Amino acid sequence: MLPQELIRQIRRIQIYTNRAVNEVYAGEYESTFKGRGMQFDEVREYTPGDEVRSIDWNVTARMGKPYIKRFVEERELTVVLLVDMSASGSFGTIGKLKNELAAELCAVLSFSAIKNNDKVGLITFSDRIERFIPPKKGTQHVLRVIRELLYGTPPRRQTDIPMALDYLGKVIKKKATVFLVSDFMAADARRSLRLVNKRHDLIAVVVRDRREVSLPALGLIELEDAETGEAMLIDTSSRKARRQYEGRTSDQRDELENILRSVNVDCINIASDRPYLQELIRFFRMREKRR
Repeated sequence: MLPQELIRQIRRIQIYTNRAVNEVYAGEYESTFKGRGMQFDEVREYTPGDEVRSIDWNVTARMGKPYIKRFVEERELTVVLLVDMSASGSFGTIGKLKNELAAELCAVLSFSAIKNNDKVGLITFSDRIERFIPPKKGTQHVLRVIRELLYGTPPRRQTDIPMALDYLGKVIKKKATVFLVSDFMAADARRSLRLVNKRHDLIAVVVRDRREVSLPALGLIELEDAETGEAMLIDTSSRKARRQYEGRTSDQRDELENILRSVNVDCINIASDRPYLQELIRFFRMREKRR
C-alpha cells in the first residue's frame, strides 16, 4: 500500500500536468518530436504528378506499366527518462526540492508522450542503476513512472552519469528520445554523452536551485556536499566570498554548456524559482525551427 500523502502528491501532479499538456503545448510536443524515419506502406500504380524517383523498377518491369513505392513517416516514438536520483536532488530553498521539480517535469513529458501515442520508459540511477521500467504506453504506466520518481529514494548518495548512459545503450536498442535529467554535479561525461547521442536523440535537462548559483548575505554558514559529505564554512557577509562562490558556480555552468555543445546535445535549464513550462516551450519551438 502506498502512503496517503504519496497518493495525494501523485494525484496533484497528474491534475496539474494534464492541464499543462492539454492547454499549453501538446501541439508543440507533436510538431517537435515527429517520426524518426520512413516505413514502407504500399506499391501503387504511377499517376501524373508522382515523384519519378519513387518508381519501383522491378514491379514496373513485371507489370508492364509504372508503379511507385509509397512510404509514410513512422510516427510512434520511444521516450526514455534517464533520471539522476542521487542525494544532491534532495535540496531546495524555494517551493520544491530539485527531485520534486524533476518528477513534475518528467510527468509533463510523459503525459505529452502518451497523448501522442508514444511509449515512455524510465531509468533511475545514482552511482548504480536503481530501477529500469521498460517503455510502454498508457496512463497507468505513466502513473507508475511518477510513483517511482517520487517514492524510489535510493540508499546511495553519489552519481555516475557515464555508467547510466552506458546502461541505457545496452537496454534501449531502438532509437529513442532520451531526456537525461540531473543537476550534473558530477565528473565530465563527454565521451558517454557523445556515444549515446550518436544512436539516440539525447537531451540534457539541468535542474538547479537558485542558492546553487548565488548566496544571500547571511553571515557565517556551513555548506555540505550532499553526495560526498564534504563541508565548508563561508562568510556570506563578505562580498568577496559571495563573488568567489558565484564565479565558481558560473565556471561550472559554462564548462557544462561547453561539453554539451561539443557533443551536439541540446539542453533545457530548469530551476525551482521560475516556471519551467516556458523553458520547455522555448526548447520545443527551437527544435521545430531547426527541423
